[in-house]
Amino acid sequence: MKPDEIIGYVDGLDGVLTVRPGPGDDSPELAWGDTFFFYAPDGVMPANTQPFATIVTKNYPGDEESRLDRPDTFRVNVNAGKDNFREWTGHEHREEPAEDVNHSATDTLFAHPVYGSVGWLAVVNPGPRTEAPTRELLRTAYELAKARYQRRAG
Repeated sequence: MKPDEIIGYVDGLDGVLTVRPGPGDDSPELAWGDTFFFYAPDGVMPANTQPFATIVTKNYPGDEESRLDRPDTFRVNVNAGKDNFREWTGHEHREEPAEDVNHSATDTLFAHPVYGSVGWLAVVNPGPRTEAPTRELLRTAYELAKARYQRRAG
């Protein structure tokens, strides 16, 4: 999977606001080139809401374990819920994993190296093994974000 394929898939879901920071939009330069997905049926950037998924193309301070400084390397990050986190990692999100995880391995789902403790999953360069699960997790994250939005809206 390439980033544009993932963006096309998620952007095609009803009510998704896809944010791609770049020069001239008042976003921090560090975020330029990355993609953030929100459930926002009105098309307005939500205040005080985290994205339900992201695509990052570079290392961030304190988040270098995936080695995104390699050519053509990106990571999909997904907030797909506690049940999916447990299913894919074999432990609760607040527990330490039983074994070390290679956060730079490609086409492998794992607990996000920084946000795993709050239930985020990640995959570097999704490929044949993780394409279908990545799509399913993105869909689940979207559904969870939509449900949160609807609860808050009353």
